[in-house]
Amino acid sequence: MPKRILQGVVVSDKTDKTVVVKVERRFTHPVLKKTVRRTKQYQAHDETNQFKVGDVVSIEESRPISKTKRWIVLGAVEAS
Repeated sequence: MPKRILQGVVVSDKTDKTVVVKVERRFTHPVLKKTVRRTKQYQAHDETNQFKVGDVVSIEESRPISKTKRWIVLGAVEAS
């Protein structure tokens, strides 16, 4: 099974080797037929502490690294 890759914005980098990434998903509500935005925060492993608040990054699903970390930062996404 392929690993999931998500894209989001770093909202916290206070912990060592960890960043908190906010991922937003959009979908059409089944009853209201209106576009709805839902956000979720993931803790991702950042080995070199190189990503800062505001960076747009992509994260990949991985084995459990700690109690709450199951994602690894792949890298920064180029702003277009």
